[in-house]
Amino acid sequence: MLQPAIQQLPCSAGIGLRAPHYREVLQNLPALGWVEVHSENFFGGGAALHTLLRVREHYPLSLHGVGLGLASPDALNTHHLQALRQLCDAVQPASVSEHLCWNAADGKVINDLLPFPYTNVALQHVTDRVQQVQEILGRQILVENLSSYLAFTHSEMSEGEFLAELSRRSGCGILFDVNNLYVNTCNLGVDAQAFIQALPAVAVAEYHLAGHSMQHGCVVDTHSAQVCAEVWQLYETVLQHIGPRPTLIEWDADIPALSVLLDEAAQAQTYMKQHHEPKNRNSSHREHRGHRDDAGSIRFAYSLDA
Repeated sequence: MLQPAIQQLPCSAGIGLRAPHYREVLQNLPALGWVEVHSENFFGGGAALHTLLRVREHYPLSLHGVGLGLASPDALNTHHLQALRQLCDAVQPASVSEHLCWNAADGKVINDLLPFPYTNVALQHVTDRVQQVQEILGRQILVENLSSYLAFTHSEMSEGEFLAELSRRSGCGILFDVNNLYVNTCNLGVDAQAFIQALPAVAVAEYHLAGHSMQHGCVVDTHSAQVCAEVWQLYETVLQHIGPRPTLIEWDADIPALSVLLDEAAQAQTYMKQHHEPKNRNSSHREHRGHRDDAGSIRFAYSLDA
């Protein structure tokens, strides 16, 4: 039986749940704080949604989207939005997130997460679209910083400043992908410290950690390896400045045994335990094995105090 949605994800480590691990997770119910899945994989119902509902009986759930294209010049895809709304209604996730990117123009959709210039015009455009999404879903969404392989000379602000102002104007939260920031420091020379300082801690609601690969001299966000030492070090810096938040281990290519992801999540948990909880944050480092707080459904996923 599906339990009522919790107010927010627990401030602990979780994993991105992918198809090769469905059976093992449901059979063994490993000690995990929470799990995250890609929203689009469950549109349309069927066997995939049935499996997700079974997972949702045991763990807090986050839905992570890759297809809305929040910065696209085309109108938001109403069919996509309605499918996402139906999925949210079905599984009652604790969190819903999307990327700060565009993916469609002139009716053509590109299956990628594409960067754009951080201008005031773009800021107002994305703000309007985030507000529209939140209104349709009836809840706050989190917006994730992007791994990018080019920068625009006519940007008027940094990505961190853009995200901070987007959150202030729209009320969205921020999903801080630490590996994406590392990729951008390597490829584009982004100042990691300035990015971290630009983000309002109160708006940061979740972290992502992942591995990457080297391709033709470029660091590529492939989610195909363990978190490297430099990203763990950057994560510790983020924890020192912003504080612990629900932290996800992402792995989407060359997926290893579940035990490898669990070990990565345990390492993230160790880092979190070394830092104090943000003031007035009520969630604990509990592991979930089918237990949920009976908080009911709410409009916004997070209400954080720095």
